[in-house]
Amino acid sequence: MAVSKMNALKHGILSKEVVVQGRVVRESQAEFTKLHARFGEHLMPVGPMEELLVDQIVTAQWRLRRALAAESGEIALNADGGHWKRNNRDPVLLWLKWGAGLDPVSSMQQSAIGNSMLISNLRDVRAVLEREGELSEEAIKRTFVCGKASRHSSELEKLKKWLVENPEGLEPDALRAKHREQALKYLDREVDLLVWQESECEERERAEELARQAADVLPSAKVLDKILRYETKLERQLFRAMSQLERLQRMRGGESVPPPLTMEVSERN
Repeated sequence: MAVSKMNALKHGILSKEVVVQGRVVRESQAEFTKLHARFGEHLMPVGPMEELLVDQIVTAQWRLRRALAAESGEIALNADGGHWKRNNRDPVLLWLKWGAGLDPVSSMQQSAIGNSMLISNLRDVRAVLEREGELSEEAIKRTFVCGKASRHSSELEKLKKWLVENPEGLEPDALRAKHREQALKYLDREVDLLVWQESECEERERAEELARQAADVLPSAKVLDKILRYETKLERQLFRAMSQLERLQRMRGGESVPPPLTMEVSERN
């Protein structure tokens, strides 16, 4: 009897080694002990062999729970990480990317942030125009992308050229007033268009974000394969221990239990 108690204590100690007690990851020893007690009450092992098998069952179950937690953590990491990257894109890199295209404005109009930046630039130009009464070279340069002329700057340059050439022969005051009116009309029209496009892009990007989050719920194929192989190995260990425990308990009860029809070979990685 004393030997049986020592074996039970020994197995209990070994099974508790499965509880991770690291600096960052610390599993609950109390929760494991509670799980062990529940299985013990339900399976009622007698003798060291049955106690050992119960320990194996509890250990396999605990590790399966950890595998599920790992899967949940991987999904959260994947989804949260993807969301953070998409919402924290470096504006400098975006600016350089747009500036590398043949038509920076067209490229910027494909995203909400691009439209927002164009709107801000044109509103700055409009404020300068209202304050100074005409387009200055400095104001027009606000519409450049990475020091590169854009469709907006080209249109504004045409308006400035019209002011200098004065093809209609207008008096200076009338010329400045008409130039100011035409430039403001162009800027307001472009800003209204960009505001609408920004709203359209935001709606599309929200739908894309929801779709990406749904797709991110699945871990990568490599991680998923690793978790599934780990779970399969643990499930085999669990069912083997349960089968062996059932045989022992039936034999202890006086039943004639035939030998197993198949022999399981454990995998060793």
